Amino acid sequence: MRDPEPQRKTARDAAPNQREDIPSTYPSVTQGIRNQEREVDEEDKEVISESYSMPPSYSLPHLAAGGCGGAVREGVDQPLVPPLNFAMVEHGVFRSGFPEASNFPFLQSLGLRSVLCLCPEPYPEENLEFLRTNGIKLFQLGIDGSKEPFVNIPEDTIREALKVVLDTRNHPVLIHCKRGKHRTGCVVGCLRKLQKWCLTSIFDEYQRFAAAKARISDQRFIERFDVSSLKHLNTSFTCLEK
Repeated sequence: MRDPEPQRKTARDAAPNQREDIPSTYPSVTQGIRNQEREVDEEDKEVISESYSMPPSYSLPHLAAGGCGGAVREGVDQPLVPPLNFAMVEHGVFRSGFPEASNFPFLQSLGLRSVLCLCPEPYPEENLEFLRTNGIKLFQLGIDGSKEPFVNIPEDTIREALKVVLDTRNHPVLIHCKRGKHRTGCVVGCLRKLQKWCLTSIFDEYQRFAAAKARISDQRFIERFDVSSLKHLNTSFTCLEK
């Protein structure tokens, strides 16, 4: 008498064994994506930290409580978000693109005395309220933001802007235009000429902020700008001291 044939396993019966054979150490696709996102987030944090690192004398203090227009409420952690293209020019002088409401806590931490706006459009009411609340003076010297080949940079306006920057009574001061590239770059570039920087270094700094949007007309203006008319100004400004 024949021995009974072994019972054949169906695909359904084999499935559990197959699943058990899969090593549990292999991460799922979802987990892999999350790990990649976590790595990107960490890289972004490092880039932001390097781009907006502050010198010891301007380490961010604890912000005051109360008020409105961007003031910080007590017991509430406020994210410190710098404006677009923010950077320190010299001790007491900063530059950036146009500040938004999300940037107010960061600007408040700088203890600004004044803001120099190079845009001709009316200043937003929300920004004006922030300035009033924090006792910050607004200097608005509008320069048209036309694109090449229609760029017209008025020398008189640049001189007036430099007078504001050179006056230490206005420090700390923030210089800004729309993107913090062209108009702001021209003012800072002319300031560097007062500091007797070489043109190569001046243009390197300008291009670092303007990037692909760098304009030959801006660089020509900086090169031809006559700083002799500003030599009578008080040169006790920290960044001009040798």
